[in-house]
Amino acid sequence: MIIKSSQTLVSEALKEVKTISPDEALKLYKENKCNLIDIRDVRELENTGRVENSLHIPRGMLEFWMDPESVYFKDGKLDTNKEMVLFCAGGLRSALAAKSLKDMGFEKVSHIDGGFGAISQSEFNIV
Repeated sequence: MIIKSSQTLVSEALKEVKTISPDEALKLYKENKCNLIDIRDVRELENTGRVENSLHIPRGMLEFWMDPESVYFKDGKLDTNKEMVLFCAGGLRSALAAKSLKDMGFEKVSHIDGGFGAISQSEFNIV
């Protein structure tokens, strides 16, 4: 049995998903062309703040909250016609999460390079 490392999984995901900068994400957000999704743990949000008007979907619940057939589906929270822009603390979990959404069939998916760390250095409003 061969077990892939988390680093390998992230590397593979990065080959399949679109990576955008915080500035590109901010432009999409200002143009109302994306759902800005924070997949960090709730403790991370409490400790470092959150991006104003982002939607918090914890990584562990992402597939369930995004699946219309799931009892956990968050109907009306997202506009599925817009791009799903994911971010985590540093960009690794969001790469895996973006790949998972692509695997589910979502076509317009990206993640923010550098995650919340890079976002907090950009022009996004942190609350």
